[in-house]
Amino acid sequence: MLTERSAQSVGDRMDDGSRLLNTALEALRACVGTADLEVQRNNTAHEVISTLASVIGAMVPATLLGIVLIKLFTVKPFVWRRRASISHSSTADFPGYARRYADSENAIIAVRFYNHLDNLNIVDLHARAHLRYLEVSPHDGTLVVYKKWLKVLDANGDPADERTWLAVERGAPFTVWIPVEAPARELPFREIQGKTLENVKGVKLLVRLNARAVGLGTEVVDERWFDLGTDDFEIGRFVPLSPDLETDVWSWEGWEGFDQLLPPGDLPQQRADDSATCSDPEGDGRRRDRR
Repeated sequence: MLTERSAQSVGDRMDDGSRLLNTALEALRACVGTADLEVQRNNTAHEVISTLASVIGAMVPATLLGIVLIKLFTVKPFVWRRRASISHSSTADFPGYARRYADSENAIIAVRFYNHLDNLNIVDLHARAHLRYLEVSPHDGTLVVYKKWLKVLDANGDPADERTWLAVERGAPFTVWIPVEAPARELPFREIQGKTLENVKGVKLLVRLNARAVGLGTEVVDERWFDLGTDDFEIGRFVPLSPDLETDVWSWEGWEGFDQLLPPGDLPQQRADDSATCSDPEGDGRRRDRR
């Protein structure tokens, strides 16, 4: 309106409220790429303004789409327990594994998490763990970054490369059990699955989750790093939950102690918790759907 060639003065043009509103709406549509600005013939200023609006109109939809996609694909449905707990191997929620190591001094690491989103169904969950550490090179004395894949307990309580779950129920806590295969009476522990940590630096444990979101068909990826040099680990057995299928998951007993440990010596009885929610219908003594 300011650059228009017209017999009307600029003041008269700007005083026309209806025209001013229509022009503003037209400019808005042009800047989001849904319309073009009407230009006055042989008006160079109008041509420049219209071209600028067209460029903006081409960029804005792509930017908005990018923001939406970023928000969609970076959704993080999992809430992690604040620390990884380390307890005796006999405290694992797998009766067979617990019996095998009842007389040993070996420890086991438990990493817990749950899906906090009520409207997102997650299936085909895979959990893996690996150790990252820095060690002095024997050739030139520099620090070299190493990564070691760690074994985790599978659905049968046996060491495997990964732990899988068919579905991730809303709010139900899941546990990744990582055998230390060595005693861990104090922190920081000095050995894990055959790797001595005495002369290494920057030791961190990574647990990575890969799953799929039902309906969206998109991959859900999340991970949690635990630094051995900080308070990311604690000695003790985590507080379990007591599922009640008659109530909502957020009402289950034990949520208030999700980040806490059981008192020393207070080991839970076999119960339908996160790692053994339903007994085997065939009655062979195993537990199925260990989360």
